[in-house]
Amino acid sequence: MTLADSTKTPKSGMKQFLSDQMRNLAPIFTLIILVLFFAVQSPVFFSVDNLLNILSNASITGIIAVGLTFVILTGEIDLSVAALANAIGITMAFFTIQPDYVNIATIPLPGVICIILTLASAIALGSITAFGVTKIGIPSFIMTLAMMQIANGVSALLVRGQIAYIFPDFITLLGAGKIFGLRWSIIVCSLLLLLAHLVLTYTRFGRYVFMVGGNREAAEYSGVNVTMIIGAVMVISAACSGFAGMLGVAYFGSAQQNGFDDFLLTAISAVVVGGTSLFGGRGGIGNTIIGLLVLGVLNNGLDLIQIDSFLKILIRGLILLAALVINVYAQKLKEGSAEA
Repeated sequence: MTLADSTKTPKSGMKQFLSDQMRNLAPIFTLIILVLFFAVQSPVFFSVDNLLNILSNASITGIIAVGLTFVILTGEIDLSVAALANAIGITMAFFTIQPDYVNIATIPLPGVICIILTLASAIALGSITAFGVTKIGIPSFIMTLAMMQIANGVSALLVRGQIAYIFPDFITLLGAGKIFGLRWSIIVCSLLLLLAHLVLTYTRFGRYVFMVGGNREAAEYSGVNVTMIIGAVMVISAACSGFAGMLGVAYFGSAQQNGFDDFLLTAISAVVVGGTSLFGGRGGIGNTIIGLLVLGVLNNGLDLIQIDSFLKILIRGLILLAALVINVYAQKLKEGSAEA
């Protein structure tokens, strides 16, 4: 090895380390700083009730983010997650008998059939998205934007400006019930995060998801059915969004036309802020968990110190922007390392 090579090695090694770890370390440092800051600013931040409140508020977003993580890992995007969650929550209410004072035409079904049919509706909508992206060739950004409008239309058509309050008992238990003081929604979200992590880490399907996002051409040459993988993650995203919508309406106690409007940006932020690459192939459920905690701590802490609600929106936007900058910079470092 020449002197020139020996002088380049540490520099290139540092560059490789930054490209590999920067998007993972930045959200962890952000979370630590936020926790320390709010712990100093508010004496109740570290109370058990408040910590459970953070987890509870993040649980519905977390279920949506599980499916969205699969999509973003393949290098695609799903803009329909929030609208679909709302439409499926409303669909479940449509299949449940409502009080007389709720002026909504319904088709009441037994609880089990209602749940199965509602979940099937979510999968059906996801299959339409998958077909449009994989078979017709519509870019996922445009296809899911169209599906977002379709889902919003379904929501408007079913409730017509009204609000539904009654849902199947089992869903009400999972969405709003508690066991030993712990909300069922936290448990359900945790189990889904664990299941998704195991799938992405230890199964062939999970490896294919990373391969498709990392290098789609190479994945095709390796015999991976890229079309099937992309279609599958779109259906997974829809199923997770639908399930989140079902639990979400029970969690909030009502199903209404614009009930999930804030969840699109929050779910995407959780995945991206956590460090999953928008370009695909890097990240995972661990990153999504960190992103959920960052947003959960941020929202909770800002409420505790009574920050202006409009300033709160600005701060969330700035944190998302910082995550995007880190995401893009890490991708450029990766490409630079590959060229070297």
